[in-house]
Amino acid sequence: MEFFRIKKDIPFMRHALVFNVISALTFVLAVFFLLSRGLHFSIEFTGGTVMEVAYPKAANIENIRKSVEGLGFTDTQVQSFGTAQDVMIRLPAQHGVNSTQQSEKVISALKAQDPDVQLQRVEFVGPQVGDELAHDGLMALGMVVIGIVIYLAFRFEWKFAVAAVIANLHDVVIILGFFAFFQWEFSLTVLAAVLAVLGYSVNESVVVFDRVREAFRDRRYGKLSAPEVLNHAITSTISRTIITHGSTEMMVLSMLIFGGPTLHYFAVALTIGILFGIYSSVFVAAAIAMWLGVKREDLIKPAKPKDETDGAVV
Repeated sequence: MEFFRIKKDIPFMRHALVFNVISALTFVLAVFFLLSRGLHFSIEFTGGTVMEVAYPKAANIENIRKSVEGLGFTDTQVQSFGTAQDVMIRLPAQHGVNSTQQSEKVISALKAQDPDVQLQRVEFVGPQVGDELAHDGLMALGMVVIGIVIYLAFRFEWKFAVAAVIANLHDVVIILGFFAFFQWEFSLTVLAAVLAVLGYSVNESVVVFDRVREAFRDRRYGKLSAPEVLNHAITSTISRTIITHGSTEMMVLSMLIFGGPTLHYFAVALTIGILFGIYSSVFVAAAIAMWLGVKREDLIKPAKPKDETDGAVV
C-alpha cells in the first residue's frame, strides 16, 4: 500500500556524513548526561512503600494524587489496581521515616476526604529488589541486542547486522539521554518502552535492507553503485514509512494526551524512539552499511561454473 511514489531517487547518502556528525554529537551529549546526571529511577528501582486502598465507589485518581503530593511526597505513583474502586499508591523511601509511618500519614489524609476508604495492604519494597530489577532489565536489554545481531547476520550479512545494531543502540542511548537531561522518572514501564523501541526500530532497518537486497538482485539496477542502491531503497520505502510510523505515532500521542500520568513517560519514550528510529534507519544504519563497504557480492553468491563432464572422470 502506498500513498504516493517518488519516481526520482533522493540522494540521502550524499548528506550522510553531515547527518551522522549530528548523530554522533547527539549521542555524545546523551552519554554525557547519563554519566553526569544519571537516571531518575522510580521506586521500583530505589525502594519505597506500596499501598493498596479500596473505595466503596469509583475512586478519583486525580484527587488522591493531589492529596498524597500535598503531604510532601514527591515522585509518587497513583493508579487504579484491578477495578475502579481499588487504588495502588507507591511512595518513595524517606530518610528517617519507616513504611508504617508513611502509610498512616497517607491513609489519614485519604480518610479526611472519604471516611469509607479502606487500607488493604502495605508493603515495603527494599533497594535490594530494585537492584535485582535493574540487573534483570540490563540483562533483558543485552539479550534483545544479541538476538537482533544473530537474526540480522543470518538474514542478511554481518555488515547489515553491525549497522542495524549501532543504529538501534543509538536510539536507545538518546532516549536515556533525554530522561537523564530532564530528570524524568525512569520506571519499569519506560524500560518496557525502550525494549519496544529496539524491536520497532530494527523493523524499519530490515525493511530498508530488504529493498537493498532486492535492488542488488534486480538486473535493472545492475549499474547502480552501493550508495545509489541505498538511495533507491530508502526512497522506495518512504510512503510505507509515513503510513506505518504515522499510524503508530497517532496511537502513542493518544496515550500521551489521554493516558494520564501512568502512561505519560511510557508514551514519551515511545515518541522519542519512533522519531529517532526513522532518522537512524535512514542516516545511521544505511550510512554505516555504506561505509562498511556493502556490495552486491555480499548478498548474491556467484554462480558456480557448470561441470561440462557432468562429474564423469576419465
